[in-house]
Amino acid sequence: MAAANPSSSSSSSPHTLHPCFSNSQRLHRPCLFKPFASHDRKLRSVRCQIPKFQPKRSAVNSDVTETTSSSSSSIDFLTLCHSLKGSVEDLITTKRKGWINHGIKGPESIADHMYRMALMALIAGDVPGINRERCIKIAIVHDIAEAIVGDITPADGVPKVEKSRLEQAALNEMCNVLGGGMRGTFADEIKELWREYEDNASLEANLVKDFDKVEMILQALEYETEHDRVLDEFFLSTAGKFQTEIGKSWAAEIIARRNSRLAKKLN
Repeated sequence: MAAANPSSSSSSSPHTLHPCFSNSQRLHRPCLFKPFASHDRKLRSVRCQIPKFQPKRSAVNSDVTETTSSSSSSIDFLTLCHSLKGSVEDLITTKRKGWINHGIKGPESIADHMYRMALMALIAGDVPGINRERCIKIAIVHDIAEAIVGDITPADGVPKVEKSRLEQAALNEMCNVLGGGMRGTFADEIKELWREYEDNASLEANLVKDFDKVEMILQALEYETEHDRVLDEFFLSTAGKFQTEIGKSWAAEIIARRNSRLAKKLN
C-alpha cells in the first residue's frame, strides 16, 4: 500500500543483480516494478546489503561446503526480509501505510501485522477441516513481498491485478535468493503459500484473510484508544466481509468493545 515516489537516476542497471546471485539466478527481463520505480530502486538497494560471499566448492569437503552454501542463501533471504521490521530509512515502505495516512505516529510495521496474525492462527484452536500449522505459515508469508514493493493501499489507485503482479514478481526475486536444493524446496513452499492466500484458494486462506481484517480493526481500536481518534474507515471497509465463523465472532467482539468505548465518551 506504499505511495509511489519517482526514482532518481542511477548508474547501475535495474537488471544487474548483486554478485551473490548465481548465474542461474540472474533474470533477463524488463524491470519488474516499472509502474513504481522506487520499488525497483528498493530491490537493488536491498540486494546491495547482501554480503559478497561465495563459498568455494571442495570435492574433499562437499558436505561442509553444501551446508555453508545453504546457510549463506538462508541469511541472504533473511537480509531481504529485514525490511519488514521497519527502520527510519524505510519508514514508508515498511510501516503499514494506512496508519501513516491517518497521522498515526510510530505505527505498526508489516512484520508486526503478520506476527499478530500468526498468533491469531495459533490461538484459534482446532477448527474442523482447518490445518492450523498451515494457517500460521500463510500468515507469516502473506505480505512478505511488501519488503520490496511496500504496503500498497487502495488509496494508491493500483489495480488489484497489477498489485498482485508486482508482489508475485517481488516474491520470485526474493525466493531466487534461496537457490536450489533444500532451500529451493522452502522457496517453492513460500510461493505456494503466498499464491494460496492471494487466490483465497483454501479454507486456511479464508481464515487467514479474516485474520488480516481482524488484526486491522483490532489495531484501529487500539489506535483510537491511544490517540483519541475515530478511525471509522477501517471498520466500514471490513463490514460484512468476514468469511469464517471465527472471523465473524472476533470481529463482533472488537466492534462491541469499540461501541462500548464510544458510548462512554458520549456520556
